[in-house]
Amino acid sequence: MFQRLRFNSKQIALVSTFSAIGAAVRLLVGDIASVSPVPVYGVVTKVGLSETLSFVGGFIFGPIAGFVTGFLIILLSDIASPYGPGAWTPYIASIIGLLGICGGIICRIRPRITVSVAIVSAVGLTLLSEFLQNAWVSLTYNIPIEGTMITGIPSLVTAMANNVILFPTVGLKTITFVQDHYLKQPRVNQDPSVELT
Repeated sequence: MFQRLRFNSKQIALVSTFSAIGAAVRLLVGDIASVSPVPVYGVVTKVGLSETLSFVGGFIFGPIAGFVTGFLIILLSDIASPYGPGAWTPYIASIIGLLGICGGIICRIRPRITVSVAIVSAVGLTLLSEFLQNAWVSLTYNIPIEGTMITGIPSLVTAMANNVILFPTVGLKTITFVQDHYLKQPRVNQDPSVELT
């Protein structure tokens, strides 16, 4: 069991890369959102690669790596943000990490990803993410959950569109490329009559 918790250098390199790219895109989108009109701020912040790369990390390397990828994307981008991390950081990071866990679970059910699997995953995981984020707002600010869900509809629509586009495009291509080229074990051409010592 503990063997599964070890990461090799390829896994560390790719999880770090996914986390860095996701954090950089989130920071860029945050900068754009900060100069956007207030009514569209929450919509603009839903554009990005955080959920897609968390899912990708989990699908390729398993639930733990997926969680680490998602958690690091939020943590690193919040630390690098001019506003810094806040009370929301561990909660939102855990939610995005949860999507990575789900990516790892989905891979165990369907090891080869298809467009339809990516789209269904995007829809289901976006609904889960948005519900949990609205639940956090509801609990933190003592607002009825119905109110946060209703006011969160524009954000939900944007997040859904973002993920339904990015999971089957960026996500699927990244997963396929890494599985087929980066992680493929080299074949050793050997004469079967030669005995290894």
